[in-house]
Amino acid sequence: MRFQCLMCLLLAGLAYGQAAQPATPPAAGAQAEQSVAVADKAPEIKVGPDDPVITLKSFCADDTQQGDACKTVITRAQFEKLANAVQPGMSPAIRRQVATSYSVMLRMSTAAEKRGLDKGPTFEEKMKLARMQILSGEMNIALQEDARKITDGDIEDYYKKNAPSYEQATFMRIYVPRVKQIAPAAARPKSGTKPGVKAATKTGAQQPPTEAQQKAAEEAMKKVAADLRARAVKGEDPDKLQKEAYVASGLPGNPPTTKMEKVRRPALQPHQAVMDLKPGEVSEVISDPNSGYSIYKMVSKETLSLDTVKPEIRNVISSQRYRDSRQGFQGDVDLNDAYFGPARSPAMPPPPRGAKPPAQQAEDPD
Repeated sequence: MRFQCLMCLLLAGLAYGQAAQPATPPAAGAQAEQSVAVADKAPEIKVGPDDPVITLKSFCADDTQQGDACKTVITRAQFEKLANAVQPGMSPAIRRQVATSYSVMLRMSTAAEKRGLDKGPTFEEKMKLARMQILSGEMNIALQEDARKITDGDIEDYYKKNAPSYEQATFMRIYVPRVKQIAPAAARPKSGTKPGVKAATKTGAQQPPTEAQQKAAEEAMKKVAADLRARAVKGEDPDKLQKEAYVASGLPGNPPTTKMEKVRRPALQPHQAVMDLKPGEVSEVISDPNSGYSIYKMVSKETLSLDTVKPEIRNVISSQRYRDSRQGFQGDVDLNDAYFGPARSPAMPPPPRGAKPPAQQAEDPD
């Protein structure tokens, strides 16, 4: 966030007065990427804190200086003070981009001051907004740092309260398609067709299954699922039962694999209840309205140790604390709909340009 805010302020001025550059050809783009990669891996040259890293020629504070004497020098210490405010630990390629942009902005901002553009009617408002943006970014960073202050006790308490989430199991899952494939019936010729004359039918025209056929196909697979579950309870091989399920459904191709290794409770939603099975137990037939039937057999189950999940828990607590802290800055705002217009759902597209509201359409006699 800090990088985005400050880079926005650092680089936004470059958009003014710049002509659009031609698109980089693919080959040139690839070469540029290779150059950046080489630059990032290049060994850093030893440069002292007071050594110059940017020299702006023919640019100086004293207008009386001419020739080689007119230049502005920025040392490594001065540049790194700026760079670290934007983003500590920049790569060499990013440092070069910032240095180039800063050099342009330094010249342009100086010229703008000479023109008195900092006394313009909108300058102060823009500065206020820029200050708010930076302060908001700094506050965001502070909230993130606060959220990361997590003790081992915090992690242990969370682990105990959410122990079921850290159970891990291996299953054999049999998936049974919901509907048996129905062979489409060929279209019947129209009545009145003379014997020996082929009916004029479209190629591939087939009759869709009737409602009764569809229901019968669903009932058939429901019985298959119940039968396979009973056989799984008796100890039959789930892989064999899975193949039979696909054959019974008439689906082409290979059936899905049955083994589900090292899965956690959240990953099983909405079938999380199967985590309560004991090794060797088989679940009831679980129906999914939009897909089919599932039958789980528990193979093994373990609870992950605290040390194993400690980094994960730390991230979960930190993220939750950060979201909670942000809530205090959101909401509780009334906007004047007469001025801003009504709020729109994120999924609602704006009306076409020139479109009339429904009320106006109703009043329009045309």
